[in-house]
Amino acid sequence: MSTDTRPSAALEAPPEPPQAEIPSIAPLQGMRLPPRVQDALRRQQRSSEILIGWVQLAVVAAFGTLYWLSPKTFPAEAEFVPIPWVLGAYAAFTLLRLILAYRIELPNGVLALSVIVDMALLMGTIWSFHQQYMQPAGFYLKAPTLLYVFIFIALRTLRFEPVFVALSGGVAALGWIGMVVYAIHFDPAAAPVTRDYVFYLTSNAILIGAEFDKVISILMVTGILVWAIVRARRLLVRSVTDQLATEELSRFMDRDVAARIADMRSDMAIGHGEIRDAAVVQVDIRGFSALSNRIEPHEVLTILSEYQALVVPILRRYGGSIDKFLGDGILASFGATNPSGTAAADAVRAVEAVAEALSHWQSARAARGAPAPGYGLAAASGRVVFGAVGDADRREITVIGRAVNLSARLEKHTKIEQVKALCDHETYDRAKSQGYRTGRPHRILWSRAVEGVDTPMDLVVLAS
Repeated sequence: MSTDTRPSAALEAPPEPPQAEIPSIAPLQGMRLPPRVQDALRRQQRSSEILIGWVQLAVVAAFGTLYWLSPKTFPAEAEFVPIPWVLGAYAAFTLLRLILAYRIELPNGVLALSVIVDMALLMGTIWSFHQQYMQPAGFYLKAPTLLYVFIFIALRTLRFEPVFVALSGGVAALGWIGMVVYAIHFDPAAAPVTRDYVFYLTSNAILIGAEFDKVISILMVTGILVWAIVRARRLLVRSVTDQLATEELSRFMDRDVAARIADMRSDMAIGHGEIRDAAVVQVDIRGFSALSNRIEPHEVLTILSEYQALVVPILRRYGGSIDKFLGDGILASFGATNPSGTAAADAVRAVEAVAEALSHWQSARAARGAPAPGYGLAAASGRVVFGAVGDADRREITVIGRAVNLSARLEKHTKIEQVKALCDHETYDRAKSQGYRTGRPHRILWSRAVEGVDTPMDLVVLAS
């Protein structure tokens, strides 16, 4: 499994489209993003817009419930009661936008319009209070309903789009300024403007400084949220990019190793090794080189693809990490990438499962008249060194040790014994001590001479 620090041509992203496809990202990042990152961000933005819709419906439902349950304080002779109409209109608009968000990716124009409509409905509701309660327009400037502005601004943060948060705060600030201007200059029964704070609080008088404070508060909260989202958006882009990079790495190496490389806390420096009690499994197709000379290239690749697609998931299911693809051979380790107290047991179980699956695969190919090569497997266990080798430009994560060499020799020895799968007796005993159990007896080959091993070994046949 290689971890080349240089991006190879095969892994480089295709030419990237202009960043205008996601307008709010370009000014934040100052760079174009790969198409896959853009697509991932779009998916997150779309799900966020759906979430906003549901939250807004919940807010409308809460407001409506409070309105119907609370006692009405406006005069009974009031001719205009806007709250039910505004809540109904807002609920209908929110529901329509939510339905559209499920069906399509809402364009920025629709999203901007929804922000404006949100604030317009809120400001219109507040404006109507002076008519509903038959007071001068200065009366609505003291309405606590203005606090709902901050809820509407905060809702836009769920999308992680600072432009819409800024738009929401800007529209709210301009809307409130317009409300103040109307109360001072255009209300037929205009309330007086005062500098007396007590008179302001105890009457419908207007205090310019108080309204200025409200506008400043709206703008400051908006600015803080925009700044926070800009920072969070950068982290989001980096997180999505790292996640996609890890997923891409896992296509070319074991997923556990890819995760460790992506984890900045992991030290994968050259020359840094970790000693593990691990097990190693070798899988190989019999006579594949000779077979590949007799059949068409596409058939060679078809056999390899079927074989690897069958074997790799089984090895991983039992906790194996794919260390290398050696042509038609596969080297997997158990307990090396991630320490395990059942490495030998997991390896033996994996060998049996792979042998059974390959036997079915071999029979199925033979039944349809396709080449059906044989196979060999072997497992060995012991202390190994797990770490990175290579130079500054190219690195490879690997396992080194007697278990690796022994598993390779035992896999070759299966040909001599004419069996499908072997392990040494020591590994077999270790597997049983780790909880391995089998419902069938295994044949033991006593005192066998294995090429490359100095002393005779006791072997266990895991598959005949």
